[in-house]
Amino acid sequence: MEALWLLAGAGFAAGAMNALAGGGSFISLPALIAAGVPPVLANTTSTVALYPGSAASAWAYRDMLGGVGQVPLRPLLIVTVLGGVVGALLLLAMPSRSFDAALPWLLLAATLALGYGRRIGEWVRVRCRLRPAVVLCLQFCLGIYGGYFGGAVGIMMVAVWGLLGAHDLKRMSGPRVLMVTAANTMAVLIFVVAGAVDWPAAAVMLVTASLGGYAGALAGRRIPGPVVRYGTLALTAGITLVFFARAYG
Repeated sequence: MEALWLLAGAGFAAGAMNALAGGGSFISLPALIAAGVPPVLANTTSTVALYPGSAASAWAYRDMLGGVGQVPLRPLLIVTVLGGVVGALLLLAMPSRSFDAALPWLLLAATLALGYGRRIGEWVRVRCRLRPAVVLCLQFCLGIYGGYFGGAVGIMMVAVWGLLGAHDLKRMSGPRVLMVTAANTMAVLIFVVAGAVDWPAAAVMLVTASLGGYAGALAGRRIPGPVVRYGTLALTAGITLVFFARAYG
């Protein structure tokens, strides 16, 4: 019963966090592991549980879809889907201990993206401009990351797109959500077909994450942006430190 309440609360908090700033997997994944779900299975289950909220967001942004810089939307979508397939298959094919070893570093990368992704993109942009072909290669790599783990992948995409000269964050919201959903769609399909989902845990989180997403969207209208940003960073940094201590302590 305690594990049930833990998963329910984590699902609600993860849904709200995704609605406010992203990074909901920072809550859902540790909660699943704490409930006794093996790390790889916890990651696949977290992806499935949080997927409906991502898909709903993509539908909400359907009128804001378009290319990024000089790169049309369709090539971006194709390479992201292919990357999502590769990432999901890698997760299932690699030994569980490999994911355990990589997890703290994946969380660290996601934390840095949440905190400094935009600044890093701006810093690089003033020094170079990437050709569309290079951006598509990077997008493929981000698709792999999205299918394998996916934490803060949307923010990483925006940082890369900024190197093309795409500065309008509001205009990039539609493509960003669509690409994240595309990578997650392939991952979810592969995880379900492979039977790599803890369905009782996923069912609980599916319901509460949807409720949390709605509550987070309402709260986001009232909570000041800096509070959301720094609160999210403090939480993600703390969880990352816990996983480093767990792996190397």
